[in-house]
Amino acid sequence: MSPRAGQSGPPARTLAFVESPVQLLNVLEWAHLHAGRIAAGAQEAPGAPDAEGAQGAGTGGADRAAAARAGGSDPATALLPGQAAVPVPAPPAPAALGAVPPQSRRAAVRRALGRRAPGDRAPAAGADLTVVVLAPTDPMTRGQLRRMADLAREDGHRVRWEEARGGASAPFQTIGGLAGVLRRADRIVMGDPFSRYVQLLLTITRAKDLVVVDDGTATMEFVAQLARGERLVRWHRKGGRPGARDLLFAPVSSSARRRLTPNARRRVEVFSSMPVSEIPDGVTVTANGFAWTRARFGPPTVTAGADMVGTSLVETGVVDGERYLEAVRALAKAHGATRYFAHRREHPDKLRRLAAETGLEIVRPELPLELIARRGPVGRTILSFPSTVVHTLPLALAGTGVRVAVCDIDPAWLTDTASPRAQGFLSGVTGTARDVHRLAAVSLA
Repeated sequence: MSPRAGQSGPPARTLAFVESPVQLLNVLEWAHLHAGRIAAGAQEAPGAPDAEGAQGAGTGGADRAAAARAGGSDPATALLPGQAAVPVPAPPAPAALGAVPPQSRRAAVRRALGRRAPGDRAPAAGADLTVVVLAPTDPMTRGQLRRMADLAREDGHRVRWEEARGGASAPFQTIGGLAGVLRRADRIVMGDPFSRYVQLLLTITRAKDLVVVDDGTATMEFVAQLARGERLVRWHRKGGRPGARDLLFAPVSSSARRRLTPNARRRVEVFSSMPVSEIPDGVTVTANGFAWTRARFGPPTVTAGADMVGTSLVETGVVDGERYLEAVRALAKAHGATRYFAHRREHPDKLRRLAAETGLEIVRPELPLELIARRGPVGRTILSFPSTVVHTLPLALAGTGVRVAVCDIDPAWLTDTASPRAQGFLSGVTGTARDVHRLAAVSLA
């Protein structure tokens, strides 16, 4: 893939900046729900070739809603507290597909509704959404991002891959190359408002419509900080003394916070599956029910066993590594877990120890876990520590019979350098999760 893949064509009305596969997943979920609004803008511009030279497909508003509602009423689309519904017009029903095999049926539904199936040629209308990948250096994250980028292209969106961290001059080249399209964009969608890259790009844009999509549990903290007028800082770093780089970057961060505060000239939307308790004045909060994921994949085959979801709390310095290893061992033994789905940021040495000392099969997913679980096969019980998946998996797996169980973090597992807010934040992540079974912290003998 070329560094500027998908760059050609007319200026995009909507630019999305992502740095992780989860962020890109949630951009696609947002685009699925808001397809009618995006398609309206796309009709004003001629078709544009994507990276492979094909014409980009318009997203088409009604078709996404039909696929999401194909099975009738869906509990996963219920609103969270403080979230507002965004109406999507209902399309005509597709032709009856009777006794067609499931995979063929899904492809036929996509074609009947005007959507692209894998291998189809794209229609002439240009996609209005361009996804800009600010590529990280971690190989696992890059691999997942490339696969998610392929899914975005299949949905007709343009993808622009930026080697934003490819050397000392890369940031200057990236920002310089994006300045023009940033100034012309009407809408900016971002996956990580805490990112210094994103904050810097926000100082350039003139967009009147800003959207923050989920970047996991960090979204909860972002909304709360915005409501309280605090500086934007990640929850696991909060409480520490700002470093030299923080002080140097403070004016940019302050500018980004002001731009993310709605006013008479600027609209701000938060698209989230996370519980939001403090909603800033003027901010629109929209529920992410993972309708795109459920329409695109599954339902999965459900096995009788249990799977475990890994976390990067050790890598971020919150949880002690030895304590985490003991907790995984005890939890797997108590519930008969056989597979461990590693977080993309978990260190290989840690994973090798887990495999050797617990007997768990370590799985490095090629896509975000919500998609992997939805594709299946997946255990009837999914075990997790406090993390984003305790909120997202029940939505992605709605109606499948899979149970998500979350194990609390014992305060004794925290490191001496963990943020003073760590325990309260992690407890809040667990306590606010819906449709999960809550487990007590495992006893470490």
